[in-house]
Parts: sequence; C-alpha cells; structure tokens
Amino acid sequence: MLEELYGPRLALFTDLYQLTMAFAAWKSGAHEREAVFHHFFRKAPFDGGFTVAAGLGPALELFKLFRFQSDDLEWLGQQGLFDDGFLQYLSELQLTCDVDAVPEGTVVFPYEPVLRVQGPIIPCMLLETPLLNLLNFQTLIATKAARVCVAARGDPVLEFGLRRAQGIDGALLASRAAYIGGVESTSNAMAGKLLGIPVRGTHAHSWVMLFDDELHAFREYAGALPGNCLFLVDTFDSLQGVAHAITIGRELRAHGHELLGVRLDSGDLAWLSIQARRMLDEAGFPQARVLGSNDLDERVIESLKLQGARIGTWGVGTQLVTGGGEGALAGVYKLGAVREPGGEWQSRIKLSEQTAKTTTPGILQVRRFLHGGEPAGDCIYDVRLGPGDGTLVDPVDPTRRKRLPETTPWEDLLVPAVRGGKSVYATPSLADSRARCLAQVARLPAGSRRFANPHAYPVGLEPRLHERRTRMILEARA
Repeated sequence: MLEELYGPRLALFTDLYQLTMAFAAWKSGAHEREAVFHHFFRKAPFDGGFTVAAGLGPALELFKLFRFQSDDLEWLGQQGLFDDGFLQYLSELQLTCDVDAVPEGTVVFPYEPVLRVQGPIIPCMLLETPLLNLLNFQTLIATKAARVCVAARGDPVLEFGLRRAQGIDGALLASRAAYIGGVESTSNAMAGKLLGIPVRGTHAHSWVMLFDDELHAFREYAGALPGNCLFLVDTFDSLQGVAHAITIGRELRAHGHELLGVRLDSGDLAWLSIQARRMLDEAGFPQARVLGSNDLDERVIESLKLQGARIGTWGVGTQLVTGGGEGALAGVYKLGAVREPGGEWQSRIKLSEQTAKTTTPGILQVRRFLHGGEPAGDCIYDVRLGPGDGTLVDPVDPTRRKRLPETTPWEDLLVPAVRGGKSVYATPSLADSRARCLAQVARLPAGSRRFANPHAYPVGLEPRLHERRTRMILEARA
C-alpha cells in the first residue's frame, strides 16, 4: 500500500531530531556502533485486558522504500544543520538492520517487545519515528476492533468510519487494522482496492431525500441494484421505513431477488430493532438482517445486547477508526543494548522517577506458555541468558511472581522478519492475520476480554533478567 501511494519517498518520514542525532553520531564516529531497540507499550488501551499487534506489513514495506532522494538531500542541505559529507553518507545509506517482530493479529501485553531492531545505530535511529507511527496507530485500531467484535458476540461488524477518519492515510490504515481486529468488511473503496478488504455499502439518507417519498426512493434503488438492498429506514420514521422495505422486499422476491435487510441509525435501537425484527419475521423475511449503527462502540453494543436488541449486524465508524476516547497507543522505542564493531553487547537502561517508565535492558524475546492450548503467562527474557525455569517476575511489582512448570508447552512470539535489510518473512494475508486475531482473542481467559475490571494476564521478567535490571538501577543511582 505504501509503495502504491508514495513510491520510494519515505526517508524523510521521521522527526528532525532523529536526523540531528544521526549527524552527531556520524560526526563523532559513534555511527560505527551497533544497537538494539525494542518497541513496546506500558498500558493496554481502553483500560482493557489485551492488545492486538498490527502494522507490521506496512512497517516491512517501509524497508523497501527507505532511501533519500536527491530533493530530500537538497532540502536537508538548506536547513543549515548538516555538512556535505553527511549528506553524501545519507545518499548511500542502506538499511542493513535485522528485525524480529510479533506477527500481526497476535495478542500482546504491556512491557513485551512487539518488535526488535538490531543494526548500525544510524538506521536504527531513523527507523524509530516511522515504526512508531505505523505500529502504534494500527495496534490501537486493531485492538478497538477486537473489543467491538467481542461485544458483538459473533455478529458481523462492518467498519464505515472513512468520513470521520484522520485523513487519507489514517482512513486506509484504520480500515486495514480494523479488518485484522475482526471486522467483516469496510465501506472504504480505496482500502478494498489496495488491500483486498471486502467492501460493503448501500445508500445514505440523501438518496431517500432525493425523491418525493421513501417508498419511491427504495423502489428506484431496488431497480438499479436488486442484489444489494439493505435499506436505511430512519430518514423520516424508522418503523414506517421498515414497512416500506418489506413492500419492496415482496417486489424483489417476485423477480427472484431477496431483501438483505434494514439499517437503523437513530432512536432507541434496542426497542426499534425488536420491532423491526418482529415485522420482518411476520412478513416472511426471517433471513433479512437488522443492522444497527449510530456512534456505536463496544460498550454501547454490550449495553444493547443486555437490553435484548435484535440487531444482527453492527456498523461502527467514528469510535472505531479514531480510537474513540483514546487517541493514541503510548508505544515507545527504547535502546536495550549497544556494542562496538565486533565487540560484546553492553546492556543499556533508562531510569525514571516513575517506576513504570524504567526500561528493561538487553536483547529481549517473549515466550508464551500454553496450558491446555490456552495462554497461561508470558516471560520476557534476554536471548543471551535464555528463558529460565518458567518463573515470571512482575516488571512493576517484583514481589509478585508466578511459576509455570518447566514442562509447560510454549512458543516464542518474536519471529525473524528482516535480516541485513532484506525481508525473510512470508507476510500473511490480511485474512490470515484476521483469523489469527479472532482465534487468539477467543483463547484468552474470559476475564481478559471483559471491559470492566479486566483480568491482569500474567507477564513477567525472567529472574536473571530481573536481577540484572535491579542491579543496573542500583548502580546508576549510587
């Protein structure tokens, strides 16, 4: 998708301070050093119990498109910050990093590395901002979509937030991430073309208002698109609109077509959906769907379910593609280790007055333990130390520990994606990533899927990694 929209013009898609640091590293000779960075987050969005990783596909595409064009270098030269030698260096720069990442659609938790970048320090620096941009937003939206789908309890969810999304890129990436998170389709035609996501849509209120009466409007639409008749019924009176849809449904059936359903977009959706379902069933259209929309999110859908709403399909827009009340995933990209060329890796740690913001040093991996095929706990470990004996030490409160039997089956979450700047990852289709998400969310402990007081899934540090982290904190503060 990125190549289709931009071509090889994304090297400047970064913050200026990444470039100034790169220049300082080049000037001082520090650019010869290698580094390891990790992308992770400290808190699950929406006060939830899980997060869905998304954005890896476009992030890997970025590697193919990352090169400085002549006009990029000309513009940088005009800023008065960089000398000609550095601009020449950038003109020849290639990404030779290694990347390990969690596949899209995987359920992840706070403090776990979702992506690890290893390589020369300057490319690692320049990748920080674009990787955070691509991973944070899509992870946020995929998580929101998964929560909406959990609330819908297996009912189809349609994403149609294009008109409320944050610009063209935001809309496309939101459609992509929402599909990974479990929605069935999108209204975004460009997302359908570029990404292969199923598209759905019928008509708006303006179509009904174009004609003198609603029945005439429905009949004209049915004449043009007899196989795509799901009528928006609340332009004037919702239940009268359902009655008109039934009239057209009978006419469609007489010509070999079927009424797909009706859409309720205002009013008391619980009561109206019950009445609409009754009317459709009594008229002989039990297969016709009742679709509900109108600023829905997971909590509204859950409430409507509890009220006995007979909505069978959910249309979710604004609250999905914008992240609702949470505008960003607070993902970060932090240095974990450095080394001189050919030397030994030296762990690095960032301290903070806030305990939660102190980083975990090392070259990190995540091991997920499975009990009876269900996730039982995740261990963050340093690949140089190994995964240990199955003990998990809480990264915020080390007095909290969990021990899993050493015989517990496991899988490591970070998989090779890029080696030496070249992709080694067979990128799954979006449909496969969506299926992965749906399966992983379904396997979570029920408490982790809840919206109120979600269960804290056990995630901890391997004990030797915890000990090293503690020692480095004490040494730095001595």
